[in-house]
Amino acid sequence: MSAAPASMKSAETGANAARGHAGGQGEAAAVEEIMRVLAGVPDPEIPAVSVIDLGIVRDANATRVLITPTYTGCPATLAIEQAIRAALDANGFSAVAIETALSPPWSSDWISDEGREKLRAYGIAPPPKGAGAASLKNAQAAECPRCGSGNTEEISRFGSTPCKALWRCKACAEPFDRFKCH
Repeated sequence: MSAAPASMKSAETGANAARGHAGGQGEAAAVEEIMRVLAGVPDPEIPAVSVIDLGIVRDANATRVLITPTYTGCPATLAIEQAIRAALDANGFSAVAIETALSPPWSSDWISDEGREKLRAYGIAPPPKGAGAASLKNAQAAECPRCGSGNTEEISRFGSTPCKALWRCKACAEPFDRFKCH
C-alpha cells in the first residue's frame, strides 16, 4: 500500500507542502486559496465530502492541481475534473492546469480524519485507517454508521457505487454502504 503524499493529509498540510516548492509569498497565498476553493468541491457521488476530504487532490501549486481518482475506472472521474475546473475558473485560477496521476494508486488511507467523520455522518462506514492489504476484502467487521455496533456483515461486495460494498448491521438491522479499502 502506498503512503499518502504529505499534501494529501489535509488542505492545510497541502498548502504547507506547496509552500516548500513555492517561489514566494504570492505563490504560497495562491496555493492556500486554491486549496480553500477545492475544499468546497464535493464528490459527485458522495456530496457530503469534498475532493480534499477524500484525498483526491494529491498536490497543488500555483500552476497545477494533481488529482487521483478513488477507484480505477471510477465513473465520476470526469465529473470530478469538470467540477474542479469550474471551481478554479470561477475563482480566478483558469491558468491552473489539472493533471491526473494513476500511480501510485489512490488509497483509502488518504481520506482525511474530517472526511471519515463526514462519511460516517452521511451513513457510510469509512474504512479503518491504516487497513492496508489485510482489509482489501473487508474481512474486518465494519462499524455501523447509524448505531455504532460492530456486529455487522457484508451483504454484497457491490454497493451503490464501485467504491462501496453493501453491509447490514445485525444490531439495528439497517443496511449501509461501506467504503472499500484499497
